[in-house]
Amino acid sequence: MGFDRNDYPGDAALPALHRTFAYTSYWLNNPPGSNSNGWTGKRRVVKEAGLGFLILFNGRLDADLRGKDAGALGKADGEAAVAAAEREGFAPGAVVFLDQEEGGRLLPEQSAYLLAWVAAVRKSAYKPGVYCSGIVVPGQVSTAQDILSHDRSIVLWVWNDACPPAPGCALPKTSLTPAASGVAEARVWQFSKSPKTEFAQQCGGYAADKNCYAPTSQVFVDLNLSQSPDPSRGR
Repeated sequence: MGFDRNDYPGDAALPALHRTFAYTSYWLNNPPGSNSNGWTGKRRVVKEAGLGFLILFNGRLDADLRGKDAGALGKADGEAAVAAAEREGFAPGAVVFLDQEEGGRLLPEQSAYLLAWVAAVRKSAYKPGVYCSGIVVPGQVSTAQDILSHDRSIVLWVWNDACPPAPGCALPKTSLTPAASGVAEARVWQFSKSPKTEFAQQCGGYAADKNCYAPTSQVFVDLNLSQSPDPSRGR
């Protein structure tokens, strides 16, 4: 089990979170909707708390790519992700995930940006991954399936919070694996998000404010499954 969230939970919250979770997300740049990044400089503190890593770089929305050289932006952002991972002290071989927020089949500019970002990271000592939707949009394919159709070697962290297959905001009582997300190739499955999304309307376990709270902390989180306690190999 792992958690992710945009805001750094604070040094004092990490021991309690580690009683439930083996790993956490770790943003290399400003998370979506944020003008700052509270995770910067916290790698040592997170590691000393016993947590592994999901290393994340916030990508660009389609509105930011339309009418621009999306491939050039992807290359520049990939190089920025590599530089940030190096500054934070992550060792060679760590997987850096591009946060692809928008779901469904990628538009041409989105695909150009993502593949250029992947190529730039692949030229470095790090390995590229993508966080994306594993939910199949009616009449289309999921973002994960679309990405795999271009490059099957990209490491995937997929979200699918619809019940089923997700267990809702709860610690799974069965030995689920990331493949249960509907994407057999997934390394990580995000099965619950805070706040609750439209896809999770049939899911239980959420608080009255529609967030999912860690059982040993008053911190709301997104919940993840992986077969590794350190999915990015960032320790």
